[in-house]
Amino acid sequence: MISVIMSVYNNEDTLEKAIESILNQTYKDIEFLIVDDKSSDSSLEILNKFKKIDPRIKIYSNSTNIGLTKSLNKLIKLTKGELIARQDADDFSSIERLDKQIKFMNKHNLDACTTRARTIGSNKLRPRFTIYFPDKFIIKFKNPFIHGTLLLKTEIITSVGNYDENFYYAQDYKLFFDLLSKGYKIKTMKTSYYFLNIKNNISTNFKEEQAFFANKIKNL
Repeated sequence: MISVIMSVYNNEDTLEKAIESILNQTYKDIEFLIVDDKSSDSSLEILNKFKKIDPRIKIYSNSTNIGLTKSLNKLIKLTKGELIARQDADDFSSIERLDKQIKFMNKHNLDACTTRARTIGSNKLRPRFTIYFPDKFIIKFKNPFIHGTLLLKTEIITSVGNYDENFYYAQDYKLFFDLLSKGYKIKTMKTSYYFLNIKNNISTNFKEEQAFFANKIKNL
């Protein structure tokens, strides 16, 4: 079983499409764990509506806003699947994403895998060129992986202590750095199975904060 985890914070405009993209996956053996991080919009109402529709959805609600890192760790501790997949609340996945990823992981005997993505609106492919260079080299300069596309073995992420809660931002960069440092096998699929929002999100709204934490990783 794959445990899909998603943290939500004021995502009422994109949330339904993100959820539907997981519920409609061709790979059906999933549980979908979603936490609302004290949204002030109608996100929680939308989540409760979907919970009534599909029993695979499990909804949790934070009493205070604790941020993405701690919210994801909270969900990881509640998962039951042998594999964990990420999904961001302002992105969406192609319906065959999980099926393609799990077959790719099995074929190449991987501990984790990601895919490329198309940016919503411009349809540009990401990553472009870094995919052709060794990840252990690129990770020294930037995060070569798209966080929302991550699929990995549950035992692998727990072995590195889940997301590092010292990193309020760039927590994905730190996780990938930790996984590669431990020698785990991660590979990015050259095909895109994900649609990435690059407007009004954490990366664009908190550029300075992201850069600060990213630089901490580069200096490790």
